[in-house]
Amino acid sequence: MGFPSFDLGLTTGGAAPTLRPRQWQSRLIQLLRARLLNPEPGGHDVLIHAGPGAGKTLGALLSFQAMQREGRIGHFVVFCHRSSIARQWLAAAARLNLQLVEWDPEQGLAAVHPSRGWDGLLLSYQSAGRHRRPLSAALGAGSLGPWLAIADEVHHLGLDPDEPEAAAWGFAFGQLTSAARLRLGLTGTPFRADNLAFCAARRVRLREGEEEIERIVPDLSIAPRQLILAGDVRPLEFRFQDGWVDHGRPQAGAPTETSPLSGEGRESWRARNLRRAIRLGDSSCIALRLLLNARKRLELVRSSHPEAGGLVIARDIAHARRITGLLEEQGDQVHLVHSQDPAAATRLAGFQAGEADWLVSIDMCAEGFDAPRLRVVAYLTTVVTRSRFVQAITRAVRIDGGRSSLEAIPRDPSYVFAPADPLLIRYARSWSISEPYLIRPRLATPGSENAGGNGGQQPLETVGERVGQVIQLGGPELPDFLGQRA
Repeated sequence: MGFPSFDLGLTTGGAAPTLRPRQWQSRLIQLLRARLLNPEPGGHDVLIHAGPGAGKTLGALLSFQAMQREGRIGHFVVFCHRSSIARQWLAAAARLNLQLVEWDPEQGLAAVHPSRGWDGLLLSYQSAGRHRRPLSAALGAGSLGPWLAIADEVHHLGLDPDEPEAAAWGFAFGQLTSAARLRLGLTGTPFRADNLAFCAARRVRLREGEEEIERIVPDLSIAPRQLILAGDVRPLEFRFQDGWVDHGRPQAGAPTETSPLSGEGRESWRARNLRRAIRLGDSSCIALRLLLNARKRLELVRSSHPEAGGLVIARDIAHARRITGLLEEQGDQVHLVHSQDPAAATRLAGFQAGEADWLVSIDMCAEGFDAPRLRVVAYLTTVVTRSRFVQAITRAVRIDGGRSSLEAIPRDPSYVFAPADPLLIRYARSWSISEPYLIRPRLATPGSENAGGNGGQQPLETVGERVGQVIQLGGPELPDFLGQRA
């Protein structure tokens, strides 16, 4: 079993604290060392798949630090796609006393010349694509010596063999890192909905019947189940609000038809059901019942975790404002954030610091948003891709150092409330399982999203699956001795 959390022990002589790597991070260091010692064709690409809370950022930095001490790597360059993720890299580098500097295009390349004494350079995917030519000249000039390229959430770097420059971020990353000694890709969701491969990922050709496909193969995969068993993250418990959905306009005398939310098999009707289910109407509507149940659960969680907060994922800005108003009517303090709000970053930081009970968001709380106080998520949007759902719900799996010393292993669960949409229920059954990403020929008919080869059916406990009731999905089954509480 890996270490439950990072061991913050002071080094001798009053030096800065040191971090003891988790078990999987030690394996990563060994893997990179092996790739440096025994290069092979295509071996400079290393893909790491690990869920939220695994410690991908610190793992990558600890690996660089080990390689730097051994004289194998001199510098590193981090590519990421969100400012919130960039801030996390800067904070993590500071913990390790590594000098990580952000590149400002207005200051030019001279401002970040390696002679300035930095260890790492931080770039956004957008800047890398926009300033590809001057950056390519600087990174390929040899002044960095052997260097490590790190791509955070690397699945964003798509590769299109038919139109290479159409996938601008992936094309730019490929050119800028061609001189890198190693390229390390980090991802929590190693698949894409568009059936494209992505950078820094090894592909293996397979035959499936008469069809030849490719499979993205991570060099190191750390499944959420492993992290839960080690106590590094929280398990999730799901509460799916079921009900009947009426279609038609009875007020106009038009005929109506009733459809069961969880039992609807027709895809067009399933999507219509979900659109209606997330609407806020009278006291009998599905969305309102879901929100009220989520509030009650948060109150219960706060009896043992007073700082706990909740997150609501809304459909659009108008929908988010209605949800915010409803929660405020119940006496809650709420921060509403969306990409069009210039104060969104301030509100996000305020929520992380404990300013509000609830955070209501449309598109800003997926990858890169880190708030260990999050214990309840209400998913009220029509976006039903597996990646978006998993990214949203796993905001609630993180646990900070202060709480980890207060809770036994397995940790206390966080809770997800969502309409009983069949797709969302299917994704919930497999969220803690690492599934392969299969790239099929372009002529193949794609599904709703590549979800691996097992169809999402995993052995999770389902209780009370009756239309109109709450469908409960428990977390991964744990060994008996881990399930016993003191």
